Amino acid sequence: MNDNPKSAPGVLSDPLQGLAAAQKIRGPAPVHLWNPPYCGEIDMRIARDGTWFYNGTPIGRPALVQLFASVLRKDPERFVLVTPVERVGIVVEDAPFLGVELLREGEGAGQILRLRTNVEEWVEISAKNPLKFLPGESGGLKPYVLVRGELWALVKRALFYDLVAWGEARDIAGEEMFGVFSGGAFFTMAPMRDIADFT
Repeated sequence: MNDNPKSAPGVLSDPLQGLAAAQKIRGPAPVHLWNPPYCGEIDMRIARDGTWFYNGTPIGRPALVQLFASVLRKDPERFVLVTPVERVGIVVEDAPFLGVELLREGEGAGQILRLRTNVEEWVEISAKNPLKFLPGESGGLKPYVLVRGELWALVKRALFYDLVAWGEARDIAGEEMFGVFSGGAFFTMAPMRDIADFT
């Protein structure tokens, strides 16, 4: 497959114009139903802090970022922006979304946590939209929430401390684990013996 947008067949002279013109749907588009030709890479990047860049310049209009986010998809090879007529690759440094607000209803095993992303999508954390914790570069934990498809949101560090405050210890297969409940599911952070190292 040719990853060079200049030589890829069917590549548009201005991919952003085609993407914007094709997207008329409020909210996420049904990108899982679309399989247009791949038209190469464009110079678009989602930085670790959730900022979207085009040609090295931050995209300052939230509505435009939300538009592009609505046609974002994770293919096996790469992240792509996809419409019924074209598919272009972009770079994602960490997760495509950033979790910026958490709301809590209830407490303990009955609590429900809802996450707002930087593109104004709300997600109820549950078995359908799970929470996972991965090792961070500095030895801590980085929490992620599945937003849709294979698209995850990195939860901001300040919100991680809320998750810890709302967490509890549970016996999992004979080992005491620390984690947090939401939507009837328990999401494990770490063994209790290690939790001080991550907070």
